[in-house]
Amino acid sequence: MELAMYLVDAFAHQAFSGNPAGVCLTPEPLPDALLQKIAAEMAVSETAFYTPGSQQLRWFTPLTEVNLCGHGTLATAHVLQQTGALNSGETLTFTTLSGPLHVTAGRDAITMDFPLLPPNMAVPAGLAYLAALGLTDEQVTAQGMFGEKHFIVVSSEAVVRQLAPDFAALRALPGRGIVVSARGENGFDIVSRYFAPWVGVNEDPVTGSAHCALAAYWCAELGKTQLHAFQASARGGELSLALGEPGRVNIGGQARTMLVGAFTL
Repeated sequence: MELAMYLVDAFAHQAFSGNPAGVCLTPEPLPDALLQKIAAEMAVSETAFYTPGSQQLRWFTPLTEVNLCGHGTLATAHVLQQTGALNSGETLTFTTLSGPLHVTAGRDAITMDFPLLPPNMAVPAGLAYLAALGLTDEQVTAQGMFGEKHFIVVSSEAVVRQLAPDFAALRALPGRGIVVSARGENGFDIVSRYFAPWVGVNEDPVTGSAHCALAAYWCAELGKTQLHAFQASARGGELSLALGEPGRVNIGGQARTMLVGAFTL
């Protein structure tokens, strides 16, 4: 069996930026164990598996399946647009563990209709998490949770950019993921970084799903309905965020195909 495989830089304006995602097209649903092995072999933060007949889309890290992945969704839509399966101006609905996800192809970018995930800001992360991130109480202005993931707001963009987490210390604590953000500078409304050592991804270069929570918090905090966001990983990536229908957020970005091949099984 041969499976079409792509490596795509998502949320990338240029090559070797954004978040690399594997995109694997499967003629029919494959066993979970096989999907996990392929994702481990790809060794990027997420590999997306798309079955055209059912429009089923799933995402796996090298260690586990995840319920929602923004950059994997963007990468898949980009591949479909590039191969002629999705035309500019058309909308496609993926069937996912997070429910139906709509993507619309544009000439310059792809827009994804995702759930808005307002964080619960009454649940602090705790001192152990702050210490593992290298943060002091004085640098933290707000803390919360969205689902199983921690949400931390800090005093400045510089604090976000200078973070140097102790990943061994984080892994010793219970968790799934942790996003740290601040007001942005130099044309960006917000700047963030995302860490998920619990699922085999110490730092995710650009995390679309985290922006479902970031959009909810920062749109309310800044009194805006649209945001220009930057994830300040070593690779970096830009996202456009716009509140949509109630409980939804539109996340837009660009992507570049870096590698085309086939998995031979």
